[in-house]
Amino acid sequence: MAGTSEIAYFAAGCFWGVEAAFREVQGVLSTTVGYQGGTFMNPSYDDVCSGETRHAEVVAVSFDSGQVSYETLLDVFWASHNPTTLNRQGPDVGSQYRSAIFYTSDVQKQSAENSKAALEQRKTYPGPIVTEIMRATDFYPAEDYHQQYLEKRGLATCRI
Repeated sequence: MAGTSEIAYFAAGCFWGVEAAFREVQGVLSTTVGYQGGTFMNPSYDDVCSGETRHAEVVAVSFDSGQVSYETLLDVFWASHNPTTLNRQGPDVGSQYRSAIFYTSDVQKQSAENSKAALEQRKTYPGPIVTEIMRATDFYPAEDYHQQYLEKRGLATCRI
């Protein structure tokens, strides 16, 4: 059953591994890594890495809502990183590696808030969840060499 094509945006540290996780989900039509949530127009990777643009490394996930729910994508998001570390994932440090959900509708916002609240209530993580939930802003695709980076190199993960 085909649904509607929708888009979701997730920031969960280095976008290479997060993109690979979403590409494995049936119903995901495409992924694009890029930058979102900052104040600088058309940032480059170097601009974002400076930490001065306030952009996060983000994965834009285009999905068929008839094949995969937004809630399932939220589950993948939570499982793909540690949402309790502020501006850090593993060895990557800086605001560009923060945990964030950029919603495109009130329905996505409510689902993201409910999902986060359920994890906090169950005490899924040892510390408080610091994930930001905010309205999607302009998304800037990253340079071509970042797109499907791990897949192009025959790697399964970038985790150390």
